Amino acid sequence: MPILLSSADVSREERFDWFADLVGRAIAPTEITYDRSGDFAADASVFTFGSVQLSNFSYAPLRSRRTSELIRRGDPEQYHLALVTGSPMWLNQQGKESGLVTGGMVLWDTSYPYLSGARNDGTSVRSLVLQISKRAVSHTLSNKLDHMLARTIPADCGMGAILAQYISSLAEHGSELAADEQGRLGIIATDLFNAFLAQCLGADAPLPPESREAVLREEINHFIDRNLGDPDLTPRIIASQHNISLRRLHQLFEGQSESVAAAVRHRRLSKCRADLVDPRLRHLPVYAVAARWGFASAAAFNRSFRHAYGMTPTHLRRQSGEQGCAASQEGLHGWPTFAP
Repeated sequence: MPILLSSADVSREERFDWFADLVGRAIAPTEITYDRSGDFAADASVFTFGSVQLSNFSYAPLRSRRTSELIRRGDPEQYHLALVTGSPMWLNQQGKESGLVTGGMVLWDTSYPYLSGARNDGTSVRSLVLQISKRAVSHTLSNKLDHMLARTIPADCGMGAILAQYISSLAEHGSELAADEQGRLGIIATDLFNAFLAQCLGADAPLPPESREAVLREEINHFIDRNLGDPDLTPRIIASQHNISLRRLHQLFEGQSESVAAAVRHRRLSKCRADLVDPRLRHLPVYAVAARWGFASAAAFNRSFRHAYGMTPTHLRRQSGEQGCAASQEGLHGWPTFAP
């Protein structure tokens, strides 16, 4: 289970000191400073997947510094990769500066001093920090890795997009799995991290066969998610796009919770369900929602949806509309009455 923490549980006077101590324990000993003219707020979730840790932070803009003295005090000897959203942040390490990062990633080494900060634009910094032991990184890559420190790394293409999607999924769903499954997720994260570094550095990093399979499977999952709206997205097309045989594709998904065809259908249904309960999309007919996510047949969509959720798409939409109306009425009744 993740460790969930919030500054809301701490007195206002102690919130910043609480967060500084949390960062020191979850990340590494770090000196943090903050403009104390306003209230400080932060939330954090810390997940453990075997030897891999994933820390999810949301915090008011601040500055942090890791000095040589702090490194001597404690060094986890890790690489940290942050996926940054919200208010832009920057990082300086080994004489290089990332520039403002948001919607992308930035890498640092806990064994070197660094300085980081965020632009105070009135929003919180949100970052997912993947923490991987240096011992888990291929020796071929670690010798070249200084070139990637404090560099803005895109999270919307290639292995960067696959890794960013994977760690986001870990933060959202990883805690739902059993401990042994979480350990396997950590191994996959390490394999993806190595493959990601290899692509960035143009290196040919040898991975064991099972690791290459995990990386390929995540590439396929990412391809599926990007093409769910295509009604021609079939296992044969997926195999062709990844230059493997249909038999090889099915082998990759053996031992997984779903076959590749079931994974496509499940994700399409999940997207349709989210759209059907979204009040902003109530103008779209049910058949249009189904077509939007790749269902070519309305009848087949209705059968699949009812089998998955125990009700028809129309019933779900009507039910969600009634609940939304009841909530709105409750909210209206809750307004205070002012005497003229």
